[in-house]
Amino acid sequence: MNPAWLEFLPWPELRVCLVALLVAGIGSLLGSWLIRLFTRLSRALPFAHEMLQRARQPIRLLMPLLGVQMVIGAASDDLLWIDGARRIVSLAMIAAFTWLGLRAADAVQRVIVMRHPVNVADNLQARRIQTQTRVLVRTLSVFVVIFGVASMLMTFPAARQFGTSLLASAGLAGLAVGFAAKPVLGNLIAGLQIALTQPIRLDDVVIVDNEWGRIEEISGSYVVVRVWDDRRLVVPLQWFIEHPFQNWTRRTSSLTGSVFLWVDYTTPLEPLRQEVTRLCEEARHLWDGRVKVLQLVDTNERAIQLRVLASSADSSLNWDLRCYLRENLVNFIQNHYPHCLPQLRATVGSAADTEAEADTRTAPAPSGKDDQVVEAERQPPV
Repeated sequence: MNPAWLEFLPWPELRVCLVALLVAGIGSLLGSWLIRLFTRLSRALPFAHEMLQRARQPIRLLMPLLGVQMVIGAASDDLLWIDGARRIVSLAMIAAFTWLGLRAADAVQRVIVMRHPVNVADNLQARRIQTQTRVLVRTLSVFVVIFGVASMLMTFPAARQFGTSLLASAGLAGLAVGFAAKPVLGNLIAGLQIALTQPIRLDDVVIVDNEWGRIEEISGSYVVVRVWDDRRLVVPLQWFIEHPFQNWTRRTSSLTGSVFLWVDYTTPLEPLRQEVTRLCEEARHLWDGRVKVLQLVDTNERAIQLRVLASSADSSLNWDLRCYLRENLVNFIQNHYPHCLPQLRATVGSAADTEAEADTRTAPAPSGKDDQVVEAERQPPV
């Protein structure tokens, strides 16, 4: 920069502003050129390419700010507004670096998600990796934001004094902050536990509060469960650590379901077993071929209970298979053995007949002379 022509400007503040604008323009052009260059060089590297794509805008902001920071830092301390300008540029740079850190973390998540898709048949490993990545990246993003905000506050002298006073009373301040931020910290710690131990993963089938659904989203503070009727159940992360719940896809998505039928004691079981076999073979798109059983599991004074076990590749297919078996078995019994449906047996008669029958059973039988008298009375006269 030639200082000769700058001497024609009457105010030194105007000189610094003009130089800062020129350096910012050069930095912006240089940043755009570097981004295009590295983007072409990184096309064969998916991770580096995605990182550059996500960091493009923060870098375009950082390059001019670095140039302005150099100019303002070299300027004289006697300028009227130099302290305020330096603080504003410092805050902008901290914000830009924070933005860059968030974009870099998001780029890592995107690359891992692309390399481990869940839209495949056996997606257990992919769901495990995606769950860990999403939770850890969101936790890292929270720490990046906290660090950026803290760095901004530390540029102010009053904030530094406040931080010193907090360190002097660390015990009391830590206790107060701990009680105030207990829900936030609890969910944050629960998110780390879920990421490491993985009691739930994305797309897991769970029973939460007697609601059947799939894990749709795991954020830094809550889990979204998509219920079977497209409702959304929002559950705090800490709830999954403190309460029991059912996970139907913890190890594998295969599931064995049951169908219960009440029938009469006269029902033949072997034809029903053959019908169950036929129905399962017919529904090969629902039945995975592992389990196919019909058993008599309970009895009472009026009927017997049959249980049909059948397995499927996942819970949705198993639900359809159970409904299919239940419907067709009921139709089979109605068409072939209608008398084998549950029946209530009872003796029907009038009240007088019932009392007469009871008197006959309870009255003593005549014997001896009385029998002869009764027999004589029954004889017709000669």
